[in-house]
Amino acid sequence: MSTAQAVRPATPSRMLMRELEHPMHMFRNITPNWYALVMGTGIVANAAATLPLQFAGLRAAATVVWVIASVLLVALTAATVMHWVTNRETARTHHLNPVMAHFYGAPAMALLTVGAGTILLGRDVLGEQTAVAIDAVLWALGTIMGLATAVAVPYLTFTKFTVSADSAFGGWLMPIVPPMVSASTGALLIPYLPEGQARLTMLLACYGMFGLSLLASLIVITLIWSRLTTHKIGAAAMVPTLWIVLGPLGQSVTAVNLLGGNAHLATTTSLADALQAFGVIYGVPVLGFAALWAALALAITVRTAREHLPFSLTWWSFTFPVGTCVTGLTGVALHTGSVAFQVAAVFAFAALLTAWAVVAVRTFHGSALTGVLFMPPAAKTV
Repeated sequence: MSTAQAVRPATPSRMLMRELEHPMHMFRNITPNWYALVMGTGIVANAAATLPLQFAGLRAAATVVWVIASVLLVALTAATVMHWVTNRETARTHHLNPVMAHFYGAPAMALLTVGAGTILLGRDVLGEQTAVAIDAVLWALGTIMGLATAVAVPYLTFTKFTVSADSAFGGWLMPIVPPMVSASTGALLIPYLPEGQARLTMLLACYGMFGLSLLASLIVITLIWSRLTTHKIGAAAMVPTLWIVLGPLGQSVTAVNLLGGNAHLATTTSLADALQAFGVIYGVPVLGFAALWAALALAITVRTAREHLPFSLTWWSFTFPVGTCVTGLTGVALHTGSVAFQVAAVFAFAALLTAWAVVAVRTFHGSALTGVLFMPPAAKTV
């Protein structure tokens, strides 16, 4: 069956996925970047749960969003399994695509984000013991997957993919950021581990993953800056991925502040005090650079939108990276008592919530209503 035949609606009167010939065709092109939906939704819940300025109803609303993220995670995992069962040849090619391969970091971060939400919010519904057990499983799976992508995808890039001087884009950060997410979410598990070596090992492992991801991210961010300088903005559809740069920046600030805040449970008082101070010493300057990048990304996005910014799953880049900056601002506000950082966190959360609402509505329309997002890339029209 040709592509044209596959996308011709056989039942024009059908209300859902009306651009697909058959609803089952939604499983033909389930790619790893779909897990950005879970990441972007889950970070809204997690950011709301830890926001320094709470108000009535916020935690309840955050819990609802966490449930949505959890359902999306289960649904996407089931859809991915179905994709591998029914379209195995297509599924086997994703990791060989020099663009799509980088998004294999998304499933790992989706697991870690929902796991963190389970311990932050899910304990109110499931009970603390069950929530911790679920988070531990999701953290272990997400960490293993994230470490694998951090090695495998750069290896493929170095040995197999054909790249040019203008190839660098925000998606190159996706496979190397998961260990940073593991570092920040692993900090939440430290209080629930046995005292002694178990807590110390987790603390040190998280700092190791923080360094792994940070240094690799700095290299990639430099390449992206160089590409923008010499080759300019590029394709409009890829502009949203510029926001991914905020991910390792905000997540690294979140990680060092969460780890520093829990270090006293795992190590000596003097070292714990130093690690907590490091969270502020590192966090404030990095958030300064994040503000600069956000301003540049916003200016480029607005400029592109005035011409044409086609909707695609890359729009989810407007959510998770911004959410990491919210949690990073929250961490610094907690450890400094700064009202300015508290207010900044609230304003950043408002921006996150707005972006999530817009992208979620557009995604629902493009998937459940029209089914356009389930079509092969060449067949999609927005």
